[in-house]
Amino acid sequence: MVDEDKYCIDILTQVSAATRALETVALSLLGDHLSHCVAEASAEGGEVAAEKIREANDAIARLVRS
Repeated sequence: MVDEDKYCIDILTQVSAATRALETVALSLLGDHLSHCVAEASAEGGEVAAEKIREANDAIARLVRS
């Protein structure tokens, strides 16, 4: 759109839509990770569980900051 010299507001609208779509994908992946990987690791307990929880916390922090 930039190369085609489209109207700036139209480009910003598309950027916003793409951002929302990526956030939706990220939240879906995070939900799957929590319900499978983290839940299974928590059931096992120990250091594996602690590591999965740390990973999930880090991922959530990255999403919140973005």
